[in-house]
Amino acid sequence: MESIHKQILNIITGLAQGTIFFPDKFDSIGNGDSVRQSLSRICKEGTIIRLSKGVYLFPFIDKELGVLFPSIERVAEAIAVRDKARIQPSGLYALNKLGLSTQVPMKVVFYTDGMPRKIKVGERAIIFMKSAPKKFSFKGKITPLIVAALKEIGKENITDDVLLKIKEFVKSESKEVMLEDAHVAPQWIADILLKLVNN
Repeated sequence: MESIHKQILNIITGLAQGTIFFPDKFDSIGNGDSVRQSLSRICKEGTIIRLSKGVYLFPFIDKELGVLFPSIERVAEAIAVRDKARIQPSGLYALNKLGLSTQVPMKVVFYTDGMPRKIKVGERAIIFMKSAPKKFSFKGKITPLIVAALKEIGKENITDDVLLKIKEFVKSESKEVMLEDAHVAPQWIADILLKLVNN
């Protein structure tokens, strides 16, 4: 039989480059200690990269740019999938994602219906903050970003320039989904969404 190390290495090299994975992927091969030792060795060999404690990357390496690291959002989504949890972005991250702020937050907060935790990824941190179920009722992918960004800006600080930028993102979501999601948002944000959709 192949060694645990060889079995783990074979599985990893069979993944698509750029895949984020976790030690529990290899639960059927060996116990926790043997898996961690093998992953540590494979990291030292340069085949994989440890993004954070218990979070690994089988990297895509560009000939000119070198290792292409995943975004914080991709790491957060991978953790959420593993934990069978839902996540939604918080305000500062949403502002940056929508181009309403050039500030890149060092601590990126996601609301979750899973376990609250903080995960350090390089110099940045992902914080999963427990939130009420209603926050995860949105059908679309763009609406939660828009709602979080508008909440962060505040009702009194919404300008025509902000609305113009948001309107471009509204166009990328289907009208049916946006109208349905508007009912989940706070009333003043729902009014903005409905106005942008109908115009």
